[in-house]
Amino acid sequence: MAKIGRPGLPPEERQRVWDMWKAGSSISEISRSVDSPPGSVFSILRPKGGIYQSPQKRRAGTLSLSDREEISRGLAAGDSYRQIGRQLGRPASTISREVGQNEGRERYRAIDADDRAWRRARRPQKPKLATNPVLRGYVAARLKEEWSPEQIAGRLKKQYPAGSRMLISHEAIYRSLYIQSWNVLDKSLQKQLRTGRPIRRAVSNTTSGQWRSQIKDAVSIDARPDDVADRAVPGHWEGDLMIGSEQSQIATVVERSSRYTCLVQVDSRHASSVTEGLCRELSALPETMSRSLTWDRGMELAGHKDVAAGTGISVYFADPHSPWQRGTNENTNRWLRQYFPKKTSMNGYSQADLHRIAERLNNRPRKTLDYDTPAERYAALLH
Repeated sequence: MAKIGRPGLPPEERQRVWDMWKAGSSISEISRSVDSPPGSVFSILRPKGGIYQSPQKRRAGTLSLSDREEISRGLAAGDSYRQIGRQLGRPASTISREVGQNEGRERYRAIDADDRAWRRARRPQKPKLATNPVLRGYVAARLKEEWSPEQIAGRLKKQYPAGSRMLISHEAIYRSLYIQSWNVLDKSLQKQLRTGRPIRRAVSNTTSGQWRSQIKDAVSIDARPDDVADRAVPGHWEGDLMIGSEQSQIATVVERSSRYTCLVQVDSRHASSVTEGLCRELSALPETMSRSLTWDRGMELAGHKDVAAGTGISVYFADPHSPWQRGTNENTNRWLRQYFPKKTSMNGYSQADLHRIAERLNNRPRKTLDYDTPAERYAALLH
């Protein structure tokens, strides 16, 4: 049966993710290299706990995809197994067994057969903790007491003689703990480790001294015009994503002088979706209100050049971990939580729904505006 599901990175790019992770690259570096969001990279590493997976290889002498395509063409032409075998230099019994294992002459498909062969070739041995309940109980008990896998393995080596079934390496414990598909150790035990990480990380995997989100050609807030700070000149905006449950989000954009808010429906946190949404909504702004946009350091605005080209707005990025540099937007997002409570999904809102919510917020008086509404101040700026 052919693979189905959501489209993702092709196999060669997925292997590249693993190779870069093994070499010590951070998730942010891998994300930029494969042009995929950090969350997508993490979703590749997470099922195996960040423990490197060697690429699967065919055993010498086994049928390849091209061999199976030749078999499929031969079956379609009505050739016998012996004829197909002669063309491939294989015994007729090999062809007969291959076709019999893959739904017979009438339903044989090369791609499906090749996919089944890859899956049948995966015959991992059961981990040691899965076959030794006494050892598994000991390891789990010590993990609950905050012992590290290395401490557990070292203690067992001291207590039991060589060759004992009660010996295990610290790496085997880590694998049983992080590869949850093995169903050996409870996931909650990961939190008992000193680091509490959700995946295994080598010492070489570090983000020390670098921004987690290194956006190509990002223009720092330090380069923003001086007249932005005093709010005297209109048309300067601040923006960010507001996150909900179920992988949902909306983009919030606030004009600094009037506190006028625009809400933007985006399908995902991927840069292409955020770029498309911002261009769609902000390109309608008058020229006098299209001066600058200051954004968080999130990779969702990696397409900032496209936003600038599509809207005429210059894009600047705040410093990492400096939300006060976008204080107007941060404060507005707290107001918006009245309409979008935390841990609730934003997936059901259309752009029309968001326009209506933004209109309600923009028509509420603000103390900082001497109890004018943002809509009133914005209208005055337009005229």
